[in-house]
Amino acid sequence: MRFEHFIASRLFFNHKPKGRKTGPAVKIAVIGIALGLAVMLVAIGVVNGFKNEVRDKVIGVGSHIQIASYYSNYSYEMSPLSVPDSLLGQLRAIPGVRHVQPQYTKPGMIKTKDDFQVVVFKGADSSFDASFLTSALVAGTFPDYSHPSNDVLISEYLSDLLHLQPGDAFLAYFIRDEAQSARRFKVSGVFNTHFTSYDKAFLLTDARHIRQLNDWESDQAGGIEVFFESMKTFEKTQESVYQAMSRYASATDEVYYMRNLYELNPDLFGWLDLLDMNVLLILLLMIFVSGFNIISGLLILILERTNFIGIVKALGAGNRQVRRIFVSYSTYLVAIGLFWGNVIGLGICFLQKYAHVLKLDPSVYYVDAVPIELNGWWILFVNVGTILVSMAVVLIPSHLISHINPVKAIRFE
Repeated sequence: MRFEHFIASRLFFNHKPKGRKTGPAVKIAVIGIALGLAVMLVAIGVVNGFKNEVRDKVIGVGSHIQIASYYSNYSYEMSPLSVPDSLLGQLRAIPGVRHVQPQYTKPGMIKTKDDFQVVVFKGADSSFDASFLTSALVAGTFPDYSHPSNDVLISEYLSDLLHLQPGDAFLAYFIRDEAQSARRFKVSGVFNTHFTSYDKAFLLTDARHIRQLNDWESDQAGGIEVFFESMKTFEKTQESVYQAMSRYASATDEVYYMRNLYELNPDLFGWLDLLDMNVLLILLLMIFVSGFNIISGLLILILERTNFIGIVKALGAGNRQVRRIFVSYSTYLVAIGLFWGNVIGLGICFLQKYAHVLKLDPSVYYVDAVPIELNGWWILFVNVGTILVSMAVVLIPSHLISHINPVKAIRFE
């Protein structure tokens, strides 16, 4: 063990039965590091959780990419688009694409004995990816659309509003060729995505009804929904889909346009980007607080140990060696602060992740509890960053040692 580390360990650890002796300022420095690290870990975990949870809901109720006719407007009365199996097969063969399905929507009005509500009927066929809505089921079963069916899946919001439960029937009215058309449906199941804008507006029905109401052929739809395997390859997969659609469009008379989930939900993802800015501000604030606590703690420690500094210098130790003693001492403080910071921060994260202690209003935040997403690389980054910043600020007060006169320091009380 080097001379500086040996002296630092003797200063930090006390061999008396009472254990380690530290002043209030040093304890505050350790607490500042621990709380700063804990706050940073929780803040990053919450923001990552929000972003992933909301993004997954956007993808679940929609898709990564939506392809529609160039002549289609932005309403749910979409212009027909030719979606032959050959095109769907080409899209499914693209590396990074997980699933491809036709898109059908049709505005309509539900009429019950007591109330009515304007909604959007979303069509589903045998190729529909039901994984997200199945996981959101709160009552009933998911309809089987492999054969003609009048079953629908409605949200818990619409179920409560219209007093409809699984097994109940209702009439729905649509505009067809400037005339009114009525269809009878039966509720098969009830879902709750906690995605309020979707739950208030959409219900799921057999795509055959929408094709019949719009007088579409069996190979026509309102658009195509493309799901990716991972967001890590989003840009690459999106470009591959764009190239595939460009080649197909050049060989046919169809004209398409594509929009991704960010273009379809700019306000939502703009809000999530603001969360990133908030986290950055929290990180900077916590780094400043931790650094201030370390500097103040070390300054007080140097003042308390002025006699010791004078004696060590009188015995022949240079300024650099004395500085190393206090830098090594600070390393112990940082290590203890990191330990307790990780224990507190990760403990809170795991508690919230699995116990859902803190609840939220899903109509505002899209989730019913504060989401937590832990990432090993982020945890490592925050810890390493805390170490680097802490050790950097330690050098500031340690330079005062070079200005301490040994003779005056020995007489200092």
